[in-house]
Amino acid sequence: MIKPVLIAIFCIFPALAGAQDVEVLTPSGTPAPMRAVKLITPGGTSQPDKRVFFGQIAAKETVDISFEVGGRMVMFDAQEGQFMDAGTQIAALERGPFERAVERARLQLAQSERDFVRTQKLAQSNAIAETQAEDAKTTRDLAKVTLQEAQDALDDATLFVPFRALVASRLTPNFANVSPNQPIVRLHDMSEVRVEIDVPERLFQQRNDVGALTFTGSSPLFDAEVPLELREFNAETQSIGQSYRVTFALPTDQTTAAFIPGASMTVTASMKQRQSTLAILPPAAVNIQGNEAKVMIYTPDDTGDTGTVDWQTVEVGSATGTDITVSGLAPDAMIVAAGAHLLSAGETVRPYVGMSVD
Repeated sequence: MIKPVLIAIFCIFPALAGAQDVEVLTPSGTPAPMRAVKLITPGGTSQPDKRVFFGQIAAKETVDISFEVGGRMVMFDAQEGQFMDAGTQIAALERGPFERAVERARLQLAQSERDFVRTQKLAQSNAIAETQAEDAKTTRDLAKVTLQEAQDALDDATLFVPFRALVASRLTPNFANVSPNQPIVRLHDMSEVRVEIDVPERLFQQRNDVGALTFTGSSPLFDAEVPLELREFNAETQSIGQSYRVTFALPTDQTTAAFIPGASMTVTASMKQRQSTLAILPPAAVNIQGNEAKVMIYTPDDTGDTGTVDWQTVEVGSATGTDITVSGLAPDAMIVAAGAHLLSAGETVRPYVGMSVD
């Protein structure tokens, strides 16, 4: 009688041990609660392809303004940091010598006109040679050129701002004797405010379709982002960083006096969304098993409160070097966002809905 009972007991022990191996226990020996997993969908994780750059405000051009003639400067009205409208007088030379030169040229022209008329009459009566009349005509024409040059020099004795400008620095003191083409003042051309960014070589070469990109700028001086228009780019890389300098233009109605060269601005480049089967997933959702990339797919049961998980092989890639793109997933697939390596195929789990306090 004892022998059959012992045999029965020994048969029960392996069954109990097998049951304990299947059930997940906590360190205290109690059954572990059902795992909760965070789920994402391919459609919900797809984000616009954006890049953010540090930009700086720049002038359209920066030029040194100078007189085309020399003389003593008697007027210089330009304060550093001052905005000036196009056509504003900024400096002037003493006009006396130039006015006298104009008057001298005018008198010489009048004398040349009289000589030309007299020689024409004498040539018609054969009193002088025809060549003398031609020489008088040449002298008259040269006097006209001299008068025009004197008048141009008088006009050049006054310096005007050629564009809407910001005075960067004064290069010559007032009442100084200046030479022709000597820099007087340095001006920033603010008729169009520019924004410059440095784009890495790799990203620059990937964006062949510039029309598919939109650029916006943000600054504390703006209530919202403003559109930027691509103007030009430097066709050679900088010596440090292998990056290209790209220049944008701010809308004219969005510029203020606070935008001065060197001020910072954040520039965002966005690629237009295209119809694609690719989805962007976080790196934690993709698991590499051997030579294959896999994700854990969640399938809900009839109640919808729980479900089972299983592996699915996908193809991965990266267009930018930072994001992971995945193909081969259904648009409505529910993917385990993290911790898939801790789960087993066919395991029953529940969706994670956040922390709850009883």
